[in-house]
Amino acid sequence: MSEGTASPCEAFNTWFSVDFASSAELCKRVYEVRYRVYCEEFGYEERAAFPDGQERDKYDAASLHCLITHRPTGRPAGCVRLVPANAGAGLELLPLEAHCGPSLDHAFLDSLNLDRSTVCEISRLAVDGQFRRRPGESSTRYGQLGGLDVSRQEVRTFPLISVAAFLAATALTELAGRTNVFAMMEPFLPRLLERSGIRFQRAGADTDYHGIRAPYFVRTQDAVANMRPELTELYQSINTRIRSQFGQGLRAAS
Repeated sequence: MSEGTASPCEAFNTWFSVDFASSAELCKRVYEVRYRVYCEEFGYEERAAFPDGQERDKYDAASLHCLITHRPTGRPAGCVRLVPANAGAGLELLPLEAHCGPSLDHAFLDSLNLDRSTVCEISRLAVDGQFRRRPGESSTRYGQLGGLDVSRQEVRTFPLISVAAFLAATALTELAGRTNVFAMMEPFLPRLLERSGIRFQRAGADTDYHGIRAPYFVRTQDAVANMRPELTELYQSINTRIRSQFGQGLRAAS
C-alpha cells in the first residue's frame, strides 16, 4: 500500500510495535526510556538517584507497563504504565493523589462516587526525544532526530507514538477492570486526544509537577466509544496484541 493511502493504523504498525512489558527485560527498557526523558532530557528527576540508568519509583512493581519499539532499529520509542488504586501497603493513594492532592477538585471527585477497585491512573507516559522531534529542529518538543536514520514516512508517524501509548494504557484498563481512569497531563495531550474524539473531564487545577500539568478523568467505555474511526482501527490492533500478551504474561507469572 502506498504512503498516501495507508491508514494511521497501517502506517504506525509498519514502523512501531506496542508490547505489554511482561518480562524483566522489557520493563528494563521501559525504565530506560523514562530515565532518558525524565532525568536526562527534562531533569524532572535527579540522575544520581538512578545510577543504573533506569528511572523507577515505588509504584512500578504494582503497575502494568507497555513499551513502544521502533521496528527498524529495535530502539525503545515510548512507554506508559497503569497504576491501580489501593495497590498494596503504602500504595493506597494514586501518584496524583500523593503528589498533587491540593490541585484536585474534590467536589468533582466526590460526585463520581467511584469504587476504588475500578480506579487507576495512567502515568509515566514518555516518548524518547529522538521520536518527538522533526528533522531540522533543535530543542523544541519536536526537534532534532539525534542521528536516527529515518524516512519521511516514518517521521510522519511520530506524532502517533504518544496517542498509541495512551491507547495501549486504555487496553490495559479494560483487561485489568480498572475502567475509571485518571491522568496528570501536559496541556498538549488532552488537546491531541480530543482531536481523535477522546474527551477527558478536567479533575482539578494546573500544578507544577514534572512541568505544568492538570488532573483529568475519563471512563474507558466513553474513550473507546467516542474514538474516531481511524483511531478505533489502531486501538483494536493494539488491544488485540496486548490482550494476547497480557494472558501469556499472567500464565508465566502463575
